[in-house]
Amino acid sequence: MNYFLSTSNSESTSLSKKDGTARETPLVVSIAYGEVKTEFSGSPEAVLHSVNSFLSKTVPQLSLAQKLSISFSLSDLISRFQEFVKITPEGPRVWSGERKFSDKELVALKLVAQRIAGETAPATHSSLSLAQLQELTALNPKSVSSRLSELSKSGLVTRETSENGSGTSFRITTQGIDWLSNALSKKQ
Repeated sequence: MNYFLSTSNSESTSLSKKDGTARETPLVVSIAYGEVKTEFSGSPEAVLHSVNSFLSKTVPQLSLAQKLSISFSLSDLISRFQEFVKITPEGPRVWSGERKFSDKELVALKLVAQRIAGETAPATHSSLSLAQLQELTALNPKSVSSRLSELSKSGLVTRETSENGSGTSFRITTQGIDWLSNALSKKQ
């Protein structure tokens, strides 16, 4: 089956009422799936919830697929790692406070911080080279290399070669984000 989804939202995100207070412009989403047509209007969060509910009821296969799939949006990353990662004028940083991280967790956290930075600033790469990770974590170079090898073999980190073939960088995977989130939540 084919479906059509259209969204609309005015240029301005807020309008003024007669009394001078601001109100948010509602997000409007229209969906047509086969013979079923519907429209949702409200805050972005409410519309997203309504659309997801509608689709899971109307397209049962989608509901099954959602149970099996996992991905992390920028909002998900920020929500999961806001206590541990901060974006500063100097770049993304791991914020440890009084917490102690294993070398493996520290390397993975640094890669999550870089991924968040990459998604918030288009000019920033979401991966880091071995040398960058060694400098940013202040760990022994052999330790960083060993942890990256372990993370890579487990599918938690992926190794990427630059387009011109001049270097290798490392990027945290979806599985790596899930692993790290679970590991850090057990420490709290």
